[in-house]
Amino acid sequence: MLIPHIPVLLDEVLESFSEVESGYFVDCTLGYAGHSSAILERHPNLKHIGIDRDQEALDFSRKRLEPFAERSRLYKGTFATLLPILTETPITALLADFGVSSLQLDKKERGFGFRSERLDMRMDSEATLSAYEVVNQYSYKDLEYLFDHYGEVRLYKKLAAAIIEERAVQPIESAKVLSEIALHVLPKKGKMHPATLMFQAIRIEVNNELGEIEGLLDALEAMHLSDTIVTMITFHSLEDRLVKNRFRKWAQACICDPQVIRCSCGRNNARGKVLNRKPITASREELKINPRSRSAKMRSFRFKSLSQDTV
Repeated sequence: MLIPHIPVLLDEVLESFSEVESGYFVDCTLGYAGHSSAILERHPNLKHIGIDRDQEALDFSRKRLEPFAERSRLYKGTFATLLPILTETPITALLADFGVSSLQLDKKERGFGFRSERLDMRMDSEATLSAYEVVNQYSYKDLEYLFDHYGEVRLYKKLAAAIIEERAVQPIESAKVLSEIALHVLPKKGKMHPATLMFQAIRIEVNNELGEIEGLLDALEAMHLSDTIVTMITFHSLEDRLVKNRFRKWAQACICDPQVIRCSCGRNNARGKVLNRKPITASREELKINPRSRSAKMRSFRFKSLSQDTV
């Protein structure tokens, strides 16, 4: 079976779950099952739940995971929606890799790549909003906001103006044309294509990626997780900030107002502990094999056992 995607930080992910022995492992971003297959092989007593909104990825993963079919269940949808309604327990490990798979990026018909003749970028092909609508229908102010906040593009105003000017002549039909606009407007820095951050911003908007991450974190916060390890892999600063800040919140023992003189909450409010103070990044060896791992940052958190609560 041809494997179309290299799972990022695979050794580090396996290490983060090394102490997990049984229960359910939830892969919130199943993709092409690179992480899931390795974890199921490493942990024979672990059951598995895979979630993805990309039907093509689910179809591929179902075949790849056939050797583990008796202990694997796959669900189509967004992790923020599905996680709160899962009935399988106990969840002892959870992974979320917020990157776009190599297959999605490389398949021109998906409209993610710079040379694609389509302008799509939907992870769920049944979703109504695509990159075409964002590029051709969003206002100048909306495009400015996306490129500034989601892409952190320095010349965001100039880029938004160039798109408005181009689409006034004729609709922007392809990712190829869109990337050429960036080539004319944005300076080239190192090996990164000038359109990279613009495409990132549009993809985040199309797939509500930041909203989904917040939804996942909210769901985890509301769940009564006990002795559960959560590992998340992000690929840009906005994602990493959301994860880092939420993990820090969960690790706080004291939740009193910072202005008060004395603690009155009992300093027993920590939900668990952060397992790595600084994010784990790809090794030099991995970067040579998979350059797309260069932006990956991994953070892990362990919820404490509920039996440890004194409440």
